[in-house]
Amino acid sequence: MVRKTFVKKASKELIKQLLDDLLEDGVLNDGQKDSILEENSSTADRARSLIDNVKKKGDEASRNIIAHLQSRDPSLYSELGLSSGRPTPPAAEQQMKQGYSTSLIHTSEAFWREKLNDIYPVAKNSISNRVALLITNIKFTNEKLNRNGAEKDEENTEKLLTSLGYEVVKHTNLTGKAIDDAVIEFSKHPKLKETDSVLLVIMSHGKLGAVLGVDWKMDGDERPDEFPINNIYKHLGPHKCPALLNKPKIIIIQACRGGEEGSVLVRDAANPNVVCDHAGEENIEDDNLRFVNKEKDFISLLSCTPDTVSYRHRDHGSFLMQYVAEVLNTFAHKDDIEELFRKVMQRFEDFPIPTKRQMPTKDRCTLTKRFYFFPGL
Repeated sequence: MVRKTFVKKASKELIKQLLDDLLEDGVLNDGQKDSILEENSSTADRARSLIDNVKKKGDEASRNIIAHLQSRDPSLYSELGLSSGRPTPPAAEQQMKQGYSTSLIHTSEAFWREKLNDIYPVAKNSISNRVALLITNIKFTNEKLNRNGAEKDEENTEKLLTSLGYEVVKHTNLTGKAIDDAVIEFSKHPKLKETDSVLLVIMSHGKLGAVLGVDWKMDGDERPDEFPINNIYKHLGPHKCPALLNKPKIIIIQACRGGEEGSVLVRDAANPNVVCDHAGEENIEDDNLRFVNKEKDFISLLSCTPDTVSYRHRDHGSFLMQYVAEVLNTFAHKDDIEELFRKVMQRFEDFPIPTKRQMPTKDRCTLTKRFYFFPGL
């Protein structure tokens, strides 16, 4: 009965995921995986061949596939009435044991169908029309402000966005005005009419309420080279960008929101490679980032709380973007965006440098439904 139901209900994507899991476990080798995929033309035949191959491997192999099925497709697992024979650890313990994935875990079609009535609409056609804007300032006119390690952030973020199904519009080393122009141009992108969501990531130095352009001067300027963060909401809001009406607009900003010039994580030889994304001391009024609730369907993740700095490793990139990639790769197949951002914030509770602290903040959230990325559909 179990075999018959699995053969009937297992999706093509689920079979591929289980094959990858079993290959990683060492239950199957590359030849066996390829044989199941290439020698069976129908999904049912592949499911049947998968079950038969695993049964030949013994009880431990069977427990492995059952455990993976429980993780990949909980609905089918429940329908089959299976048990892996292993105690189910609490969620936090499970997360610690499994670690973080370096590549994106795909969602199951069954999970997508289960969530359809409770979420922002996500269809396969809209996923194929996703588009994201990625802006990274690395090299500044004042070379002392160069953001070493930001190249890694740009590389990893582009890889993550692409794996989530987004066409990435990428810009590097922009002035404040050029950032503003890039957001305006993005608001006119032809894919916005068909997409289910947009992602906007900006990485630079910053201050409260603004991201700094590459011509920013540490000694002050009558017209400082800055991009007001509030402009994102103006340019992508319903008034100027009706194509994104009722669609999630997800914003991630890696930049300081305060701090003193020259702040570093540590000065000793133990951690010489960690610096902060703060470019200088400035007079900041408390109302620079006062929010109004005229827009809808936005959510933003800022790399730190007001008036504080955020940290970046010279070799590995910013802690925020490292953790964003880890969390989304591991949990985007089953968690909505607010829960994903919460898990990113949770990662900062165990900050790797005991003498320093950084806490991202979810900001300006006007989402009225849940949004799932459904990677791999």
